[in-house]
Amino acid sequence: MVDIAQQAAINPATDAGAARARVPLTAIDPGQWRALAQRAVEPNGYYLPPWELAVSATARGRTKASALPVFDSSSTRLIGLMPVISLWRAWKIPLPALVSAHPYGTLCSPLIDRDAPIEAAASLLQRAREAGAHALVLNDVALDGAAMNAFKQVLSRDGLKPRVLSSYIRASLDATQDGETLLRDALGTKKLKELRRLRHRLEEHGPVTFDVARRPDEIGPALEAFLQLEASGWKGKRGTALVQHAGDATFVRRAVPALAETAQCEIITLRAGATPIAAGIVLRHQDRAFFFKLGIDERFARYSPGVQLTLDLTRHLCADPAIASADSTAGSDHPMINPIWRGRFAIGDVLVPLRRHDPVVALIHGALVGVNAVHETARRMVRRLRK
Repeated sequence: MVDIAQQAAINPATDAGAARARVPLTAIDPGQWRALAQRAVEPNGYYLPPWELAVSATARGRTKASALPVFDSSSTRLIGLMPVISLWRAWKIPLPALVSAHPYGTLCSPLIDRDAPIEAAASLLQRAREAGAHALVLNDVALDGAAMNAFKQVLSRDGLKPRVLSSYIRASLDATQDGETLLRDALGTKKLKELRRLRHRLEEHGPVTFDVARRPDEIGPALEAFLQLEASGWKGKRGTALVQHAGDATFVRRAVPALAETAQCEIITLRAGATPIAAGIVLRHQDRAFFFKLGIDERFARYSPGVQLTLDLTRHLCADPAIASADSTAGSDHPMINPIWRGRFAIGDVLVPLRRHDPVVALIHGALVGVNAVHETARRMVRRLRK
């Protein structure tokens, strides 16, 4: 007799129905995808088609994601989309679950139509069942966000409950406030005075300017300057800078200009004279910005170039009526962004069961708890070694 674990290890891709339920990302009509993104109940700049398609094409360890697409009752309008990979590919766990495909940025909230959120969430769960999954693992989702709330409503209706596997609190910016007032309240007048003093000293190296590259003809040179700054610092020393890996460099050089064409990406740069000393990539989706990455010239570290750039970005976003909030997409204890952006929201990984009283879900949950425990132990050891 085949036991539960053996049954669970069967590859659902061998079933024709499962193969139809999961489709390649490249099979999604780009126009439908863009239209759904415009109607999404919760913004996610990392699941915009130019970004996620570029990640899936070449980014290291993130290629060949598939998708769960769902349509309305007329089968003509895309109302939900979740890029996914198998649990085996995510963590080498041979159990039947699908996991959010990681889009490089730390946010995987699926795209759900705001005009039909419950229908879309229910259809995504059903699509996952048809793909042979017993559970969905939603990584890096806003726990109180609109997408997760739609799933919670559907699960409650079906007598199911999501299980939070891990969570943390992340910094965000309320961009509806006056920028100067926000910075004064966050940092205090004494700290701001010190940062102004450092900026004046930085001007000894040339006029300090904050530039925003938006147009396609501006974005290419600004991106290359950012990539060089990122590689020149600690990320380069650790071998994690984007430009150090061909697939990652190809992805970002494809995604950033493509999003710039629709005003959904900009590169911010702080210069002292002609020298770029800090730069960052910012995505835009609906009324939310996403601070993707930051690179600095560590020769200017005494002037706090990353902080100086973030102060200018804060003023820039607060002055933009199109932006209501910004997601730092940073870790819980980020030493630079947390003191400046004082908004907070919960982000986490969630196990979503797809059937009631399913013993396979218990196996999946136990395996994921074990994986998280190993990862947390490794993180603690790394932190000790860095001290």
